[in-house]
Amino acid sequence: MLTIAVCVGSSCHLKGSYEVIARFQALIRQWELQESVELKGVFCMNHCTGEVSVRINDDPAIAVPVDGVEEVFRQEVLPRLGVS
Repeated sequence: MLTIAVCVGSSCHLKGSYEVIARFQALIRQWELQESVELKGVFCMNHCTGEVSVRINDDPAIAVPVDGVEEVFRQEVLPRLGVS
């Protein structure tokens, strides 16, 4: 099971964390990966200076803009699941 954690703390909330979550949810459904991906909201990852903070599994947090969710999904999520 791959875990995608999206920060929903104050700073990330203002930057669009709930839209990031919605976009990840849509992509997970589109690719029928509900059994392979856990998507969850978490509080501060201490990475507040960039865009919305996202952590995949236990990797360091990355800054993901709302319009960058699909790119992150294709580059970081699908390959880890062996989906091309």
